[in-house]
Amino acid sequence: MALRPVYENPLDALYDVGDGASIALGGFTAALGAPKVLFQALMQTAAKDLTFMGNGTPQVMLGEGEQRRFLIFDAARVRKVICSFPGGGAARATVANPYEQAFTDGSVELELVPQGTLAERLRAGGAGVPAFYTPTGVGAPFCEGKEVREFDGRLYVLERWLRPDFALVKALRADRLGNLVYRNTARNFNPPMAAAAAVTIAEVEEIVEPGQLSPDEITTPGIYVHRLVLVRSDGNA
Repeated sequence: MALRPVYENPLDALYDVGDGASIALGGFTAALGAPKVLFQALMQTAAKDLTFMGNGTPQVMLGEGEQRRFLIFDAARVRKVICSFPGGGAARATVANPYEQAFTDGSVELELVPQGTLAERLRAGGAGVPAFYTPTGVGAPFCEGKEVREFDGRLYVLERWLRPDFALVKALRADRLGNLVYRNTARNFNPPMAAAAAVTIAEVEEIVEPGQLSPDEITTPGIYVHRLVLVRSDGNA
């Protein structure tokens, strides 16, 4: 397996993210496990008509306490968001989430997906499983129009895999082959997103040589990772 390219400038790692791309944004919340450096670089690109996939709307939190601030991707450059939590969340107390209004007025399309189903659709994308049945959401408005079948006396709705063009993920460390080790809450949506995407770009705090990572600590194999961006532990490139 070839060594993965390492970028010092995160913007350089996003060179082929163009109009109409679908992007999986790692992290459990705007603060936990989010690829903050890559997100800030993405905001500097000119790409528009984007589709975002993630637990919430495309935003990250910088700083803590009274110093915290939220960076929210321009909704005018977004066509669709596939997420579980479309509301303001943690940002509500300090800044309005423009996506709430965008979803209401229809300027940005919302595909609401239960959290577990979102994780499984991404996992299925990485495993090459095009569709699966789940009981979650049967009868709910967001499942209208989807195929429903009965198995053993219970109704299940058909859900399709998710296979984004790009995944922006956050990991603790990597080796030069792209194998990734995560810290704590980063082991949520980052691993299935990395496996599902056509191109996975990982920001990491440390890069070591092949063989220096224990196989037991590797969560995402390097076969799923295409580019590495080395950042400092304070979240800067």
